[in-house]
This record gives sequence, C-alpha cells and structure tokens, in this order.
Amino acid sequence: MIKAQASTLIRRPPAPVFEFVADNFHRNYPRWSPEVKQFQVLSEGAIRTGWRARQVRVDVGRRTEATFRVSGYEPGRRLSFEGISRPFRVDYRFEPVHHHTRVTFTFELPRLELMWRPFERLIRATVQDSAERLVQNVKRLAEAELPAPDLRSPSGDALD
Repeated sequence: MIKAQASTLIRRPPAPVFEFVADNFHRNYPRWSPEVKQFQVLSEGAIRTGWRARQVRVDVGRRTEATFRVSGYEPGRRLSFEGISRPFRVDYRFEPVHHHTRVTFTFELPRLELMWRPFERLIRATVQDSAERLVQNVKRLAEAELPAPDLRSPSGDALD
C-alpha cells in the first residue's frame, strides 16, 4: 500500500474552511490540485455520501482517469472519497484549533500495479510531495479568499 499524509493550519474558522473544501469541492478542487485537467460532477445536488465525480489528472507526465464517490461526509469534520474505476482512498479531516482549522489530507493507494512495483520508492516520495503541495495550496487559497476571524473581544482587546 502507498500512503501519504499532510497537514496544515489554516488561519480561518472551521465552518468556512469546511464549506470551502467540502461543500464547494466541485468548484475548488481543480484549483488546489492543478494536476486535475478535467473534472465532471456525475451526481445531482449537494455533496453527500454517494455523490460521484470523474476526473482526468496528469501526475508526473502520466495521464489517469478515475471515477470516484464520496464514502464519508461528516459536516464540519470529514470528507472522504474512494475510487470506483481505480482503487484509491482520500480523506480530508478538519479539526478546530482555537479560531483556526487544522486540515489533514490522507491519500491511500491499496495496491500498486505490477509494472509500477520497481518504482515504488519513487512513487511513495512523489505521492507524499503531492499531498504536501495540496494542503499548502488549500491553505493559500482559503486564507486568501475567506475572511479572517475577528479575534477581538467586545472591548476591542485581542483574544488570540
């Protein structure tokens, strides 16, 4: 199994960060993951367990297509996906830290095709680098686009 995990602290409150990442996934995912060249929502309505989408990605020069579905949706806490056409799992977790949000991203590839096994070490490093870049892109976009929390008390003193 190939597994990568990366985490970042986004200096914005949990509710708008969750909305930015999870509830607006269809709009924002291609923005924080530039490897996504095509993205198509296959389900009607809001994101929820069972919601499906299709993507075309180009990672390190290799083009892949995948259909995936939401396998877990816990408002404010978690958004998970699993591949339908190819085996993979993705998990976004949201944890409040004072007035901010820790976002942890996990990617799992349960098995590696036989032809790629000689390159497993390189693939692990590439997947980890991609995970770290992804969370930094989410942080950069969220902090640029979401309003900063007001950290002053009613008397005007700083709270944080």
